[in-house]
Amino acid sequence: MLNGIINVYKERGYTSHDVVAKLRGILKQKKIGHTGTLDPEAEGVLPVCLGRATRLCDLLTEKDKTYETVLHLGIETDTQDRTGTVLAENEAAASALSEEQVRTAVSGFLGTYAQIPPMYSALKVNGKKLYELARQGIEVERKARQVQIYAIDILDFALPEVKLRVRCSKGTYIRTLCHDIGQVLGCGGCMESLLR
Repeated sequence: MLNGIINVYKERGYTSHDVVAKLRGILKQKKIGHTGTLDPEAEGVLPVCLGRATRLCDLLTEKDKTYETVLHLGIETDTQDRTGTVLAENEAAASALSEEQVRTAVSGFLGTYAQIPPMYSALKVNGKKLYELARQGIEVERKARQVQIYAIDILDFALPEVKLRVRCSKGTYIRTLCHDIGQVLGCGGCMESLLR
C-alpha cells in the first residue's frame, strides 16, 4: 500500500470523486481521499491522500485556497456558472461599466463576507445534497456562512469578462462570489471558468 500525498491536476468534466475512483483502480488500493471538492467544471490542483496520509485530509481541507476565475458580467444562471440555465441577461449594462466601478465592487468583498451557499453545491440539508434538491426543482433556504477573502486582484479587464485571482478561506464558493459581484454592480454575473 502506498502512503503519501499526490497533487493531481483535475481537468474539467471530472468530479473530485472521479479522480479518487480512478486512482483506486490504478493503484489497486481503497484508502484514498481528496482534500476538498472541486466543481466538475473547475480545473486545477486536487491534493489526494493515500494510505496512512488520509489522516491529513481534514487538516489540508482547512487550508486557504487560491483561485483564478473569469467573471462574466451581464448574465445570471441558476448554477451561478456558465453551465446553468440563463435566468437573466443584461450585457448592455455590463458593457457600460467603467473599470473603476468594477474595481470598487470587487474590492468591497475583501475581508469577512457573509456568503449564502449556492443550491448547486454538495452541502447537505437534512441528509440531502443541495444539488440533488436543485435538480428536482426544490429550493431550500440556506444560511449565510462567514468566509474570508484575503486578497482579490483583477488580472485582466475585457468587459463583459473580468479575470480575478482570489485567495480565500475554506468553504468559499467562487461561483457565488462572481454572482454577488454582479449583484453589487446591478447587471448580474456568473463564473465563466475556475482554476485552483
